[in-house]
Amino acid sequence: MEDADRYLNLAQDVVQLARRHGADDADVLAAAGTEFEVTVRRGAIDKLLEAGSRALGLRVFVGGRPAVSYTSDFSRDALDKLARDTVELASITDPDPAGGLPDPDDWANAFAGDLQLFDDSLPNVSSERKIELARRCEAAAFDFDPRITNSDGATCSTDVGVQVLANSRGFSGSYRRSSASLVVEVMADDEDGKKRNDHWYTAERFLDRLEAPEEVGRLAARRALRQLGPRKAATREVPVVWENRVAHRLVGMIARAASGEALYRRQTFLMGLQGESIATPLVTVVDDPLMPGRLGSRPFDGEGVDSRRNDLVVGGVFQGFLFDTYTARKTGGRTTGSAVRGVGGPPTVGTSNAYLAAGESSPDAIIAEVDDGLFLTELMGFGVNVTTGDVSQGAAGIWIEKGKLTYPVTEINISGNLKDMLLGIERVGNDLFFLGSTGAPTVRMSRVMVSGL
Repeated sequence: MEDADRYLNLAQDVVQLARRHGADDADVLAAAGTEFEVTVRRGAIDKLLEAGSRALGLRVFVGGRPAVSYTSDFSRDALDKLARDTVELASITDPDPAGGLPDPDDWANAFAGDLQLFDDSLPNVSSERKIELARRCEAAAFDFDPRITNSDGATCSTDVGVQVLANSRGFSGSYRRSSASLVVEVMADDEDGKKRNDHWYTAERFLDRLEAPEEVGRLAARRALRQLGPRKAATREVPVVWENRVAHRLVGMIARAASGEALYRRQTFLMGLQGESIATPLVTVVDDPLMPGRLGSRPFDGEGVDSRRNDLVVGGVFQGFLFDTYTARKTGGRTTGSAVRGVGGPPTVGTSNAYLAAGESSPDAIIAEVDDGLFLTELMGFGVNVTTGDVSQGAAGIWIEKGKLTYPVTEINISGNLKDMLLGIERVGNDLFFLGSTGAPTVRMSRVMVSGL
């Protein structure tokens, strides 16, 4: 396991190198870890990878001019050259008054309690056990139904490592991180030999919190089978029930529109709506990096700012935007601790654990109230304009008739405007489900245009 203190000392040393070469300010993000991935296809190992990685990103400011560079060479000469070259690069960029490190009042001086970011047992899990998890997952899909005839493979992945951040004004912090995932994609044949494929996956910080491999395989098989014998739908406005496993896409649309970057670029339909109702009172959307064990949790953001819960929408009322330091300064606000950052680039605005809060309705009851409508199970592509709120995306699902799921529908498109769609939410389920770091329950919208035949 990588030593956090060693990498934190290294980051602090590189900050000082940058200062000696002329940087007014600097920060360093370093990450190191070990990744494992095995793919099993039709019971045999198709791919196996185990690799270590480490990288360090340096950001400097010289007279208000920023520059960013990174390296995986941690030798003293290479790091000194990195610092010198990055400072020289800053000298040819344009100054930006909004740039710079966060204000000291925003720094994470007292980190959050136990966020359960690291599975202590994971580094000791054998490769054989991970291979067996993948095999069990794929086998369960084949055993579920004879119409499951092929597989694109089941993959078990794990990652353990450390992340550290230090800057020239005294901030330093580190945390260990881990993750594990299991995914399988399978194909089903109908009576005419036409194939339909689908997948399922589970991802967590802790290996033993993954869904059972047999359940992942069965879910993938069930999702592929329910696409057999699809029909097309006539174009019309109908109620649309978003399956909780696809409703997280709706959360992503809201989060993109609530980004401080979209605000300062004047590219969001939420501009000027802070404090206004943008959805029905059933809708509450939260971004919370302090949820123990979640994949998006963190003690501090990509700039070292305190992690905090941010309410985006409460009872249908838009509360405000997410900011990193730069976008906050561009708009006269204050950072919300929402900076995300990779080693090779500057911070940007992003979410941590973003979710639509659960309601009180059961999914079955939500569907049972629909006489004629769509149970949405898949969205394809992008097709979302957060500047205008317009949505137009390829989709698939199951048609609802008299409160029952009946037949699959494909080659359809759903369209509308987020303003109307959010104000049309009339039921929110009690089945909040996280897919990665984004979560949502089942949601029903009163009227959405479904385009088909």
